[in-house]
Amino acid sequence: MISSFTPFHSIIQKNPRTRRLYINTPYKYSTKSRTISSYTQNAQLHTQDVMVARRYLPPLFSVAPMMEWTDVHYRTLARLISKHAWLYTEMLAAETIVYQKGNLDRFLAFPPEQHPIVLQIGGNNLENLAKATELASAYHYDEINFNCGCPSPKVAGHGCFGVSLMLDPKFVGEAMSVIAANTNVPVSVKCRIGVDDHDSYNELCDFIYKVSSLSPTRHFIIHSRKALLNGISPADNRRIPPLKYEYYYALLRDFPDLKFTINGGINSVVEVNAALKEGAHGVMVGRAAYNNPWQILGHVDTAIYGAQSTGRTRREILQQYQEYGDSVLGINGNNRPNVREVAKPLLHLFYAEPGNGLWKRKADYAFQHCKTVKSLFEEALVGIPDSVLDSPIGGVPSGREDLFANVHDLMPPPYDAREEEALYA
Repeated sequence: MISSFTPFHSIIQKNPRTRRLYINTPYKYSTKSRTISSYTQNAQLHTQDVMVARRYLPPLFSVAPMMEWTDVHYRTLARLISKHAWLYTEMLAAETIVYQKGNLDRFLAFPPEQHPIVLQIGGNNLENLAKATELASAYHYDEINFNCGCPSPKVAGHGCFGVSLMLDPKFVGEAMSVIAANTNVPVSVKCRIGVDDHDSYNELCDFIYKVSSLSPTRHFIIHSRKALLNGISPADNRRIPPLKYEYYYALLRDFPDLKFTINGGINSVVEVNAALKEGAHGVMVGRAAYNNPWQILGHVDTAIYGAQSTGRTRREILQQYQEYGDSVLGINGNNRPNVREVAKPLLHLFYAEPGNGLWKRKADYAFQHCKTVKSLFEEALVGIPDSVLDSPIGGVPSGREDLFANVHDLMPPPYDAREEEALYA
């Protein structure tokens, strides 16, 4: 069991002018267009950014950023289930933020209950990265993360960012300095362990060394697979390249002044604690936290952070989610978001439970005509037994306790940085 902690960066004084104002009712927030005059004060001294970044302790548990999945609706459900898990947005391209600055609420607004929350941005234009970070500062995210790990052909191929940026660590270092200069919260990088044939441990270390030396970045989220950019799908890029957890643990040995979060192939709370037991600074879980939120997120606070169980039930979660859902229907105009979009994350709330299939079928039919989340629940939840709705979270499901048992025996030899060569090659 890992005891609870208060993230170091929570003590950092925020500029009060950057705080977002919300209606003082549960799960409702302003839908008016936001006008930001001169954005927020920026141009922080590089030394100040380094001091801020070094205070940061990465979270013990976080939910990975996932395109079309970790939207504001999923994050609302996740926060209702877990108070301590760190949540990430979907990746937002810097250009989207810059060119939509008259409509930023649609992309950046979130209920205050979602803290702690990290904004992930992507891009390869320094000016746009600076502007996007500056605009996002008004929304008071707890961290800004830069995507250097997405293998999607649209992003890493034609988009020339995401994981392809691992091949240009000098640019990533410049980008991280620009991002840090336009925010007063910590910054981090999410990356893979390599790209195509550039997959040696020394090449990964060169990337980490250059980025951390050229910028105030002190936190890296490491997806422990390399990426293949030969046209395979993102799904295959999560399956075909082998996991090399030994690379992650070797980074802990070779960069003791940095913080690293491990990601990839970790699908249960048992496995999260196994990683932490072996010395991981933090653990990020992706699709398992989306596809089975009750069993994954429902154990985070107690089994990972050591908090007392609240005894909450899924019926209570749904009652609160209904308040949120009905308050945001149509806020973007043209009936967006609609009931289907708001309720999408709920389809996995009863994973492997009696009535799960019937709930999904009834919900899919109800989406065609229901105008409120309340009416959706009245029609579709009849398939879920009361015993499921009214039972608190049970015991921690089984997992691979030995997932990292031999990882230290497999670690590559220590990295020996040749400073001048590594920085300027």
